[in-house]
Amino acid sequence: MSLLKNIKSPKDLKAIKKDQLPQVCREVRDRILDVVSRKGGHLGASLGATEMTVALHYVFDSPKDKIVWDTGHQTYGHKILTGRYDRFETIRQYGGLSGFINRKESEHDTFGGGHASTAISAALGMAAARDIKGEDSKVVAIISDGCITGGESYEGLQNAGHLGSDLLVVLNDNQMFISHRVGAMGTFLAKILTLGIVTKWEKRLEKFLARLHFWGTGLVRLGKRLKVLLFPGILFEEMGFAYFGPVDGHDIGRLVEVLNAIKQVKGPALLHIITKKGKGYDKAEKDEFGWHAPGKFDVSTGEIQKSSGTPTPFTKIFGQTLVRVAKEDKRIVAITAAMPEGTGTDQFRDEIPERYFDVGLAEQHAVTFAGGLATQGLKPFVAVYSTFLQRAFDQMENDIGLQSLPVAFILDRAGLVGDDGPTHHGVFDLSYVRMIPNFVHMAPKDENELQHMIYTAAIYEKGPIALRYPRGASLGVEMDKELKLIPIGKGEILKESSSDQAAILAIGSMVYPALEAAQALSKDGLNVAVANMRFAKPIDTELLKAFIAKGIRKFVTVEENLLAGGFGSAVMEALEGETVQITRIGIDDHFTEHGTQPILRDQEGLSPEKIAERVRSLLPKRAQQPATVA
Repeated sequence: MSLLKNIKSPKDLKAIKKDQLPQVCREVRDRILDVVSRKGGHLGASLGATEMTVALHYVFDSPKDKIVWDTGHQTYGHKILTGRYDRFETIRQYGGLSGFINRKESEHDTFGGGHASTAISAALGMAAARDIKGEDSKVVAIISDGCITGGESYEGLQNAGHLGSDLLVVLNDNQMFISHRVGAMGTFLAKILTLGIVTKWEKRLEKFLARLHFWGTGLVRLGKRLKVLLFPGILFEEMGFAYFGPVDGHDIGRLVEVLNAIKQVKGPALLHIITKKGKGYDKAEKDEFGWHAPGKFDVSTGEIQKSSGTPTPFTKIFGQTLVRVAKEDKRIVAITAAMPEGTGTDQFRDEIPERYFDVGLAEQHAVTFAGGLATQGLKPFVAVYSTFLQRAFDQMENDIGLQSLPVAFILDRAGLVGDDGPTHHGVFDLSYVRMIPNFVHMAPKDENELQHMIYTAAIYEKGPIALRYPRGASLGVEMDKELKLIPIGKGEILKESSSDQAAILAIGSMVYPALEAAQALSKDGLNVAVANMRFAKPIDTELLKAFIAKGIRKFVTVEENLLAGGFGSAVMEALEGETVQITRIGIDDHFTEHGTQPILRDQEGLSPEKIAERVRSLLPKRAQQPATVA
């Protein structure tokens, strides 16, 4: 008989007998496997966090007690146990549940989690607010071990130790984050914080102290201090935390017992648990990265569905080209922030390991580290998702832009990324990069132009240069064999206008949709020009003036970016003083929800049909039939 279907809230979970909790864990895993195999989504992290999630909701009283998650891809079980079992089928689907923590979705989602290393700081804020208001509740922050490589985690830890507020931090140590954990902390956890080693030494110490118990409590206290010195908890103890663990994170009975005991502890406490990413599904346990977010698959066979004939992803094109260029230019180094496979730098890691750096989840450090390399004559390529590079804006401005250092920034997942939603949409970089002096920012229309831009970025030495490209498969265009320099700040006219009607100015992923829109308009007798502008900074003013010289006074800019401060704004600034009409198409002043890229682009007016519709509204009516895109 199913227990899970009757759990509509944590209150229902608490009504279950403790010896039935293993069954609840099995059912949670089965539900996650069933839905993710059919719908896609994040798998490994949530499977590994199952017992921890069940234990937390069994012991604590959410939403009175605040459970704060670091990132959200480990929270599928949390969603299932907090009233979203029936809607779990809609995870990451348009109009359905978010794949991450979302405060609008449930009162049990206490703080939005998409970026890493935020849980401790947010939880400490909640604990401080509780103390100010005189309330009686518990606050728990769950931080995956990869997140502890991020600087904000340490900022939160040191402040929590200073304030002394009641706060429990659960360190979910699965020896992974998304990819393999790196850095000194990663090595520390992997080599020392393992259940077997610590348990063995704890038993030896206990036997030793037992023989000396007649010396009184003073020696026992000294023994406890020695235990701290012998074991890794000293790091957290010295920061003001009471350290507990490690505990087997898949022993639900033990977890419940330990959490009930720690509930009575006053002040900051840290519980270290050991888990296995992908736990409960053999294939996910053996390949943690491959099953982090595998897409749709057959649960019984483990066969992952793959689209036949899909062109090579932009990410892979970047990785292949960077290796090609770096083999010729020994100055080039590659840097990523714990995302080698996600950013395409894994090939560089495998083929040129001596010039490859994974700095962990530390985007700020990655940028300044690149700056240091650049001062010594090297050419760093920093490959980071567009949304995550936002975290290092200050370093981009002060450490790179101000000093005009020749660092290349590769912004993967630029634009609307789809099902990952608002925390991951890379729709701000045209704005935040463009505003920093000395920066160049470019975007290719396809994979062939991408490889030429990578080569151009490698050659460019006058200052920092950024390159953005979208998530997903490339367009399948023919690739040039020879790499070419693209003149900085120069666009290209792809379609001329035989009249003075209008020109569509597009950049990056919006170039081909703009061309399709123009083709649809031509069927209505509306002949508009199309330009691939290539650069958001500097803008090709000569190209714009050439259009004006031909009598074009209406310009339509198209960008997969927020309109505020973006590419369209750059065009307006460039044409200031000219008698022209500029209409900007992009994302208005809001956060875009999750959904497939085609759905979201259409919703934001960026589909070929919507672009054509918008341009048609600006021109004299010459035909009544609506435009259709071939």
